[in-house]
Amino acid sequence: MESLTIHNVPSELAQALQRESMRLHASLDDMVIEILCRALKIGSSEEKRNGLARLAGTWSAEEHEQFEAAIAVTEQ
Repeated sequence: MESLTIHNVPSELAQALQRESMRLHASLDDMVIEILCRALKIGSSEEKRNGLARLAGTWSAEEHEQFEAAIAVTEQ
């Protein structure tokens, strides 16, 4: 595995990266690698997904209406 050093990171970006790593309870290195992999559509980010993305948008309008009707009672 290679190592990279990034210079001249804007403070706003550095702070956002630090906040995100704390939010995810991940090391800064791991979090930056994950963000880069997702952005470039490479590496392990696909392996860490829950597999539901392939189902997104597959419901018909009728199926969506049926689902909404079924869960309406939970929104009261």
